[in-house]
Amino acid sequence: MTSSRSFSFIKQLVPPIFLTLLKKAGKYGWSGDYKNWQEAKELTDSYDDSVILDKVKNALLKVRNGEAVYERDSVLFNEIQYSWPLLSALMWIAVKNNGTLRVADFGGSLGSSYFQNRKFLAGVSALQWNIIEQENFVVCGQKYFQDDFLHFFYTPEQMVSMQGLPDLLILSCVLPYLEKPYEMLLRLMQYKIPYILVDNTYFNYEPRDRICIQLVPPEIYKGSYPCWMLNYDTVKKTLSDTYALISEHQNDSFIFLDGKKIQYRGLLYKIKE
Repeated sequence: MTSSRSFSFIKQLVPPIFLTLLKKAGKYGWSGDYKNWQEAKELTDSYDDSVILDKVKNALLKVRNGEAVYERDSVLFNEIQYSWPLLSALMWIAVKNNGTLRVADFGGSLGSSYFQNRKFLAGVSALQWNIIEQENFVVCGQKYFQDDFLHFFYTPEQMVSMQGLPDLLILSCVLPYLEKPYEMLLRLMQYKIPYILVDNTYFNYEPRDRICIQLVPPEIYKGSYPCWMLNYDTVKKTLSDTYALISEHQNDSFIFLDGKKIQYRGLLYKIKE
């Protein structure tokens, strides 16, 4: 799906649990300013992808089976922590489409956002939730989670050929973990999906793109990896070539970089007519 083989695993380790541990140990988190992705990658550790996949699978199976309420970052919670901008966009688009909602969730793991919002999605008369993921996530998703509403695909091309064009593309904390985020964004924009939502994503506090290394607390998982602190205005400009901005928002999550607090943010766009 992408040259950044491990982004789907990495995004499982971001807030809220990551931030809780980050407060306890200041040496963990985001740091550095590297010339390119390869330079940062050479300074990072290796880790076992299967361990994280198993953690996410086991947690979401409990959610699916009604044994737990909510999963995030492979951790189970007693109450659902909603991304209200995401839920608002889902419901708004469903209403505009007379009860029909077809979603493309790029890097959507095993369906975390789907299960997070399924109580509200139950009111959608015609629902299709398509996740585009890496091979091992797709294989696992198809085996354990796929049903009449939730489907898993290896590439955007496969999803579109089998399910048709979706109404909404969700990019939830995915872009920072792609080696070439703008290339992927432009590739996805070529499909001219009616709406694109960038949600729950951190951006650089400076007006430039920056490559950092994220060091994960060992309580979650022992590992480190490169990631982008993208320029918010550059992402907006890239999208604005084809899409019109509907809204901007801030999420509850945040990180620290260079001692500065960075709030997670998001954008909702509609295709230009």
